[in-house]
Amino acid sequence: MESVHIHVHSEYTLLSSMCRIPALVEKAKAAQFSALALTDRHVMYGAVPFYKACKESGLKPIIGMETTVRFAEDRESDLLLYARSNKGYEHLLKLSTIIQCREEKEKYVTWEELLAYKDDLLYVIPYSGGFVRACLEDEALERGERFIQFLKDHLGGESVYLEIQGTDRSKVEPINQLAAKLAIPLVCSQHIQVLEREDLDAWKVIQAIREGVLVEELRIEQEEDVCFFTLTEMEQTFRAYPEALQNTKKLADRCHVELTLGKPRLPKFQTPNEQSAEDYLRKLCEQGAKERYGEEWTKEKAQRLGEELAVIERMGFSDYFLIVWDFMRFAREASIVTGPGRGSVAGSLVAYVLFITDVDPLHYDLLFERFLNPERISLPDIDLDFPDHRREEVIVYVKKKYGANRVAQILTFGTLAARASVRDVGKALAIPPNVIEKISKEISGRPGMTLVKAYNENERLRQLVHASDEAQKVMKLARKVEGLPRHTSTHAAGVVISEQPLTEVIALQHGQGEVPLTQGTMETVEDVGLIKMDFLGLRNLTLLEMVVKRVRETYGHSLNVKQLPLNDAKTFALLAKGETTGVFQLESGGMRKVLRELKPNTFADIVAVNALYRPGPMEFIPDYIQGKEGTKEITYLHPDLEPILSSTYGVIVYQEQIMQIAAKMAGFSLGEADLLRRAISKKKGEALRQQEEAFVTGAVRQGYEQETAKKIYELIVRFANYGFNKSHAVAYSMLAYQLAYLKAHYPSSFYAALASTIWNQPEKLERLLQEMKQQGIRVLPPSLSKSDIHFSEEEEGVRFPLLPLRYVSVRAIRELIKARREAPVRSLFDLCSRVDGRIVTSRVMESLIKAGALDELGERATLLANIEEAFQFAEQVKEFQENTGGLFQLSVEEPEYIKVEPLTDLEKLAYEKEAVGFYLSGHPLLAYTESLRQYDRLTYLEGTERRFVKLAGMIHRIRRIRTKRGEVMGFLTMSDETGEWEAVVFPAVWAMYEWGLKEGELYFVEGKMDRGRSEELQLLVDKVLPLKHMLKKEKEKLFLKITADVEKEVERLNDIRRLLQVHHGPTPVVMYYEKQRKTIQLPEKYHVSLSFTLLHELEQLVGKEHVVVSTYEDES
Repeated sequence: MESVHIHVHSEYTLLSSMCRIPALVEKAKAAQFSALALTDRHVMYGAVPFYKACKESGLKPIIGMETTVRFAEDRESDLLLYARSNKGYEHLLKLSTIIQCREEKEKYVTWEELLAYKDDLLYVIPYSGGFVRACLEDEALERGERFIQFLKDHLGGESVYLEIQGTDRSKVEPINQLAAKLAIPLVCSQHIQVLEREDLDAWKVIQAIREGVLVEELRIEQEEDVCFFTLTEMEQTFRAYPEALQNTKKLADRCHVELTLGKPRLPKFQTPNEQSAEDYLRKLCEQGAKERYGEEWTKEKAQRLGEELAVIERMGFSDYFLIVWDFMRFAREASIVTGPGRGSVAGSLVAYVLFITDVDPLHYDLLFERFLNPERISLPDIDLDFPDHRREEVIVYVKKKYGANRVAQILTFGTLAARASVRDVGKALAIPPNVIEKISKEISGRPGMTLVKAYNENERLRQLVHASDEAQKVMKLARKVEGLPRHTSTHAAGVVISEQPLTEVIALQHGQGEVPLTQGTMETVEDVGLIKMDFLGLRNLTLLEMVVKRVRETYGHSLNVKQLPLNDAKTFALLAKGETTGVFQLESGGMRKVLRELKPNTFADIVAVNALYRPGPMEFIPDYIQGKEGTKEITYLHPDLEPILSSTYGVIVYQEQIMQIAAKMAGFSLGEADLLRRAISKKKGEALRQQEEAFVTGAVRQGYEQETAKKIYELIVRFANYGFNKSHAVAYSMLAYQLAYLKAHYPSSFYAALASTIWNQPEKLERLLQEMKQQGIRVLPPSLSKSDIHFSEEEEGVRFPLLPLRYVSVRAIRELIKARREAPVRSLFDLCSRVDGRIVTSRVMESLIKAGALDELGERATLLANIEEAFQFAEQVKEFQENTGGLFQLSVEEPEYIKVEPLTDLEKLAYEKEAVGFYLSGHPLLAYTESLRQYDRLTYLEGTERRFVKLAGMIHRIRRIRTKRGEVMGFLTMSDETGEWEAVVFPAVWAMYEWGLKEGELYFVEGKMDRGRSEELQLLVDKVLPLKHMLKKEKEKLFLKITADVEKEVERLNDIRRLLQVHHGPTPVVMYYEKQRKTIQLPEKYHVSLSFTLLHELEQLVGKEHVVVSTYEDES
């Protein structure tokens, strides 16, 4: 008997279902169902992907939704809603939007809201969560009857069904009788959330994750009820209710939703004076051309503009361009910095004269066809950059202009990633945290990592998984839940603007700001035809804006970064040295190395290096450099390639060059050349053959030799995957150049602004401050009277602000600034009496003192000792003022400071690190400068110019990894008074020294300087010793206790002796014989080199508690 599954939750009922839509549809198809429903709870996330999957598989999609209907404060029921038609589908979108846009945590739709959209829907009162079953369980049959009659009266007698579930006849039969009595059709179903029974354990895990409980704490009635049943299983399970089975098919037959997908829904722009969009766009372009070019506007440029406009008009995109022009105009008028461009739109002259981009496509030989191809109808893709702190302003403007129901940001899903799935599964199963932590630590957090990849790559992970049954269980279940959506978030850039209310085509939900989110990802948004625009918040634009503002305030220079000279020697000198921290796209160690080798001296060099520095084309960087230097002869397969490739020294760097070659040699239009480029980049055999035939035929027709044409086609194929979008490279290189110019000419302003953007990232901030010192820029300490919220410039250098200090909030800083503006602060007592103690608390005051921000009020130890008294004094002042009503100028006399011993330099540094996160006024190593001279020690800065070095520094972080061979090695992050570096300790050295390594301690290291894969300088360690042992002449001694049992075994004693000799080194060994009560220091030939390997093997021989390493003072 044919039936249809009508109660199905997919993965989009978050952390509730194991059913991923492709597998769900495939399962239904294989089981020979003719139709399938989707009824995710409250949401329509999966509606379009489900519809598409069903259509592709030949299944009829039934689109529904499960929700809760609130009839009154004390009465509600779950209902299943199904779209009978496209209108019904639209009603589901609107109802889901109402539910998901509620501010309350509870999700429901009111009865009144449901009535507003009741038409074209079918309704099922579900077995689980339905009011009827609740009434039956409470023996309130009449209430259940009244409820059903109420729904029939208001929703339509033929539109309401009653659901039964499961195999328990005692629970199902009363519902059957009720349905018969009230003449309401009965339907039967599984509440499908699991496709295969073997996935039930994983299903229980995600329920536990969602509820925040352990699996063993879940209360599940009939777990079979959530499994996908075949037609036969459905017939067997509900054989007593054949009509209910048939009714599922009848319900499905009543639903007819046909979605229009892939057809663009282009928004309209309201033009002034009822002009057509085409006419208004032309008018704006003519005005913009005059502004951009003035007297340099020529017939050739006007022809290019006309050709672009003709394509835009023919494709119907005039409104689109006007919409973008309008909000970019708003941004300029609101003094919001905009990026020079992003992507292929920089190749459009229309975009340039409309001030959408700031890259002249004619000057840089950029192609419009790379953006909009007249040979291929595709939606324009205009991505726009704004400062990250002002992006929201532009989106809000768009929302106000086009209407709140026509603008939305795009949703994305956060999923259970590899490492997170292991941790969550382990927690749900109550596996000991240390077991889970060991496993999860071996799983890389890099993007795209999966549990299968991690398992195949990591021998240590495989060992841990196979070490216990519980670890294997965790891994097995984690692999099943991995990748399931866990929560929703906002796409970093995507915004949609619609001509019609969005809820006619897609459901919405509450977003983080004023603008809602689409209930669909980027793919779904495109499927329903909505036009997406990317509004990107770019931190580098925020930095640019901050630097320009500081330059204006500090130096009185009003810079227009869009008119900087592109041949500035100082800027290119900075780039040639690779000093590009904070410079967009040019910051990485590898990029700095390329810049140092390339020594760019033209803007074109920056564009090329931006395009080439990627996996693949990177191999051609040496060719480019040698061509530029003239150390390599540049050859061309044909002289006609020279005009196209000479600017990149014979290397095909850009996609546009491929298009130009095809146009020149094969006679293709630029549109046809773009199609060739796209086809070749996909590397499909038949397409490659067809394109080769077209190219060679065209080239021969143009008068080229067939053999030459074939070779050039092969060259194009080779570079097709490597070629970069030149429009994008030029636009982003422009921003990089602007930042480099500012850094070269206004370094203090640049560094102050850059530091202000990373004030809450102590590790990055510390490295940046060290670089500033290396560049000769003084970092001035925090000061009550001079520091601001962010880094600020002074004549002597850059002033450290108050915001990075621990516990110090913006409110507290404003309170402090207000106090100092009223009058100079005389003392700690004076300060406490003039600030609000609820905002500037004793904890805040302590942090200020420890960081040195209150040094002008006294010595730090003294100030710390007087905090309590100062706040008590503040209370007395407040009480006095309240009692006198402020009528008298008299004041409470300040007490004297309690005197204490001043802090030592090392204590000051320790307190600074506590308050700031790193050492600010110095480095602990400075105390040992003189003592270290005898060891030929270099500072890190001096060592950067050497190969073999001896350095001293503090270990801040220790990172331990296991190599592919299973050996342990480590990475140390170290610093001295001149900088921070990474030290690499390979397995053999690690085994010798790991036992003595601790974070926060000072060490003497020897090794060689080397540039690693990232091209950052690092130290390859040969030796590492605790500094205190060297300077205080403290040395280790190894103590072994030989118990009576061990002493009896001669062979074991021989093993100990052999082991000591194998590990010969400088550390003395002392043996205590328990039976004889005698201590003996062994002769020098038994001295050892301490290592974990040695200690572990000794522990095996004499017992762990009988092996001790201790230190002693060497008097020699």
